[in-house]
Amino acid sequence: MRYQLVVCLAMVFFGPWSVAVQAAAPLSEATRECIDCHASVTPGIVGDWRSGRHAAMTVATALAGQQNTRRISATAIPARLSKVAVGCAECHTLRPGRHADTFEHNGYDVHVVVSPRDCAVCHAKEDAQYAQNLMSHAYGNLHDNTLYRQLQVSVIGAAQLENRVLTFRPAGEKTRAEACYSCHGTRLTFQGLETRETDAGEMIFPKIGGWPSQGVGRINLDGSRGACTACHPRHGFAIEMARKPATCRQCHVGPDVPAFKIYAASKHGGLYAALGGHWDFTAVPWIVGRDFSAPTCAACHVSLLADDDGEVIAPRTHRMNDRLPWRIYGLVYAHPHPKKADTRIIRNREGRPLPTSLGGEPASAFLIGALQQEKRRQAMQAVCRGCHSTSWVNGHWKRFENTIGQTNASIKLSTTLMQRIWRSGAAHGLAAGVNPFDEAVEKAWTEGWLFFANSTRFAAAMAGGGDYGVFANGRFQLSRRLSELAVRADAAARCKP
Repeated sequence: MRYQLVVCLAMVFFGPWSVAVQAAAPLSEATRECIDCHASVTPGIVGDWRSGRHAAMTVATALAGQQNTRRISATAIPARLSKVAVGCAECHTLRPGRHADTFEHNGYDVHVVVSPRDCAVCHAKEDAQYAQNLMSHAYGNLHDNTLYRQLQVSVIGAAQLENRVLTFRPAGEKTRAEACYSCHGTRLTFQGLETRETDAGEMIFPKIGGWPSQGVGRINLDGSRGACTACHPRHGFAIEMARKPATCRQCHVGPDVPAFKIYAASKHGGLYAALGGHWDFTAVPWIVGRDFSAPTCAACHVSLLADDDGEVIAPRTHRMNDRLPWRIYGLVYAHPHPKKADTRIIRNREGRPLPTSLGGEPASAFLIGALQQEKRRQAMQAVCRGCHSTSWVNGHWKRFENTIGQTNASIKLSTTLMQRIWRSGAAHGLAAGVNPFDEAVEKAWTEGWLFFANSTRFAAAMAGGGDYGVFANGRFQLSRRLSELAVRADAAARCKP
């Protein structure tokens, strides 16, 4: 009875959150001070944090778990961090000298943007793997590639008419940040300090250019790349959020990367929609057939999978291409994965920053070879065999790789037609040294490899995605674009003096 009275009085004076904190892991004094204010200033942030594992246990407790059940990969943690929950101060005051946005806040050196390098204090292996991932270089791979930047201008640039000719100017920073760089990530910059009026009076805060951003290749203020929060949203960082397809849907929804739509239409997606509410999305390792009965994006590409006996089927990885022999996203063709995550170094036979020539020849010096492709193929097929027979898996992969060859052949033909149109002068592009993506016929060519070939390949990769391989941005649209280009190329040839 006395305990119930104490709890009631605590809820009256401090609210239900304070009671929950007393039952969770011990907090550092600095984090308690943060919570004293932010429980009322930003209650959503505090509530999210309270719901997660960071609030529920100390780092020392997390380290004590068995190797295959841990969510933490570091082997040693600074003593000042190990005996308390991972709270506000444990993340936002780490390595203050490395963060350009560090500022004095109520007696503490605080930085606003928590980076993967901060998370690496506990999640060292994941940070190292992610740094070798195409996603971590997504900003530079787009921004520093002249051809991709021209494609970007033709899509999100500001349109204008000059002498009855439609042209596109580069988009402004705000447009870029909420368009292409929403997924690719922005470059954050420290722009000085500013004074703001708050409920606690005037306070000084940093001004950050490019913020907010949770893009996968964000350039952070400590020089690191990426944002763990792209997949593990702050401040709960729930593993079940990263394992559910809706998280990947943020960027992989198409039509250029239609992975989510095709997954949703596939047999796997149907099983998830019907049965996923009964699956365990928090178990580590993730037991195939017990915790879930059909893969999500994370099961195929990221998660630590095991069988009922605890035998590992696939190790956890944050280097997303570990199980991918092919890069099926057309640039302009599907091709073996790049050797390095920084694709800015790639040059094809023609000296252009593309992974293949315009004729489809791979830039082999920069792409993985047959042995590495086979290693990755086996890694993904091991995931498939967790639920399917060997004959099923082999048959599926033969169809998938046949589709890669088929779509590449169609794109080679469409590119040949586009080159004829350029040579005729009916359109201006690479040879003329101007944007090769912004004229109407160039957009028809671009749609072929950027939308329709991609959709067809993704549908094949996911063992069927409804109609996405045929009439829903698939083979029908690809063949239609080929027909249009053939007509335009013929007309251009007839009109050429």
